[in-house]
Amino acid sequence: MRIPSVLVSVTALTLLLSACGSSEEGDSPQAPHRPPPKVATLGPFVGECGHVTDDEVREVAGMTQISQVFKNSTGCNWQASGSGSTSVTFASFRGSPIERERAWVTTQGRNPQSIEVAGKNGFQALEPSGSVCDLAVQIGDDFFEWSMSYGLFEANGGNPCDRMRQLAELTVQRLQ
Repeated sequence: MRIPSVLVSVTALTLLLSACGSSEEGDSPQAPHRPPPKVATLGPFVGECGHVTDDEVREVAGMTQISQVFKNSTGCNWQASGSGSTSVTFASFRGSPIERERAWVTTQGRNPQSIEVAGKNGFQALEPSGSVCDLAVQIGDDFFEWSMSYGLFEANGGNPCDRMRQLAELTVQRLQ
């Protein structure tokens, strides 16, 4: 008695599931056509920390000394000694749209300005107080970014975007 009821249940379930979908074109509206995903081509290797040395960062950023350096496969951060001190960050983004970064800095209250660094397009965004700059450069489907934030007591160091531009120029010159 159990086998026939199992067979009836399986048959009913099969019919129910097959009725849920149809291969006929007229049964449901067509799904919107989506273009195939774009495959980003890798640009040149920007090197560890943008091919820039710790001493070059210290000199260009006007840091008397660097107390901490963090490095990983996509970025680097240099921190001057003392709490609330100057910091510089480098980040490399493979196959990522620079416009997403431009939108993010806009939400942070910075007004991105289009720039060109050694023939490469990008943007720089200076915080209204003049203490933070983000500078990004497009390289094919990739981009890299240099950022600087003056410490609480170091805001008289000039425009941080000028300093980040110098580091970006070094990175572009040393592309592999």
